[in-house]
This record gives sequence, structure tokens and C-alpha cells, in this order.
Amino acid sequence: MEAWTGLGTALRRGTLEFCVLAMLETEPRYGIELVSRLAAQTALTTTEGTLYPLLARLRRTGWVATTWQESPAGPPRRYYELTSQGKEALAHFRSEWVAFRTAVDRTVGTEHT
Repeated sequence: MEAWTGLGTALRRGTLEFCVLAMLETEPRYGIELVSRLAAQTALTTTEGTLYPLLARLRRTGWVATTWQESPAGPPRRYYELTSQGKEALAHFRSEWVAFRTAVDRTVGTEHT
């Protein structure tokens, strides 16, 4: 087995919750919608089995709140929305991410080749 086999998973693990928070920034969304939107970005593809525990953690930390809404087809859906604490966490992540990404780019970037 190659050493980098789990690299994508490791990178997703540290950032996925903040990607979800960013997706909730403009409007509430339900779980399957989040899975579909993440799947549209190949590097962020995840499963319901990963997403729903992550959403539960975000609820416990107070970063998202939920409401039940009727669905045009099928049973009611649980919608997730960003709380004020979630907005603060996302803003903090964004500032940290820029510094982190810049440092990684400088370290492993093409200017070293």
C-alpha cells in the first residue's frame, strides 16, 4: 500500500466541518442536499454516514441549529442553519486557513522545484 493512500481523507477530516458551515452561511439546508453539494466538489465527496455524525457534533457545539420543515415530496426534512457561534467559528477558521494555506504553499509549492 502506498503511503499517500489516505491523504485525501486526512485532508478532508480537518476541514469538512468548516466547509459544511460555509455551505450553511447563506441559507438553511438539509442533510442530503449537503451531501450532494459536497459531492459536486470531487475532493470533498463524503457519505451520509460521515455527514450526519458531523452535523450532530456541530449541533452539540452550538454551531448549527435545526428545524423541521415539510417536504414537497416525502416526510418532513431536518434543516440545518448556522448560529451566531457558528458564524464566529467560520470567520475564525477563514482567518486561520489563509495563514495555514499560505505557509503550506510556500513550503511545498512549485518555487522549491
